[in-house]
Amino acid sequence: MTQQGQKTTHFGYREVPIEKKTGLVREVFNSVAGKYDLMNDMMSLGVHRIWKRDFVANSGVRLGHRVLDLAGGTGDIAALLSKRVGKNGHVVLSDINQAMLEVGRQRLEDRGISANVSYSLANAESLPFGNGEFDAVTIAFGLRNVTDKDAAMGEMYRVLRPGGKALILEFSEVQPEPLKKIYDSYSFGILPVLGKLIAGDEDSYRYLAESIRQHPPQEELAEMMRTAGFSSVRYRNLTGGVVAIHSGIHA
Repeated sequence: MTQQGQKTTHFGYREVPIEKKTGLVREVFNSVAGKYDLMNDMMSLGVHRIWKRDFVANSGVRLGHRVLDLAGGTGDIAALLSKRVGKNGHVVLSDINQAMLEVGRQRLEDRGISANVSYSLANAESLPFGNGEFDAVTIAFGLRNVTDKDAAMGEMYRVLRPGGKALILEFSEVQPEPLKKIYDSYSFGILPVLGKLIAGDEDSYRYLAESIRQHPPQEELAEMMRTAGFSSVRYRNLTGGVVAIHSGIHA
């Protein structure tokens, strides 16, 4: 809260009026949309591609499933899901940012992926879908940018059918102390410089590094999922906790 009683939230390490965060995040992704995959390569040293394959391979998504991919960005997860659901299944690639959604659409169409994928410009906190429409809901590297994470998880729960599964892949809290020091040095010392040199946008890359540190750690996020109604909540660390995969079932 500000001194005037105005509600605030974090935008990286800054406190901003809660109603302004969505717009600020939109500006970041408008800036980096064309270089988003390069950004992920820089942030993860290319390992994000392995994490994403692991995420989808162990998702439990099967032929014929209907899946919602939130904050789907440039379509990496949707492309992998498309193969798993097959011609009788369907993937909805959703993002709050029009620029990101258009990049995702173009990249999937360029790869010949179109028959079982559709697109939705939507805010994860207020989804334009009915109750129980999906067998699975995924969100990869997007939850930390959502202003009201509790609302987003409530919406994920609502649009899942009973027995459906929510899956979250997100940067998390690094566990081994030596790795944490190396990771911090890279995130705050090298990443913004690379962002300036390669993408011409130091500030957006600094925000993205800061947003990781503001995201709930593993057990806190698991408890948020339980509070939203999910059962059988589990998480699995990858690369020493640099990222974690959380999952929960619609009870």
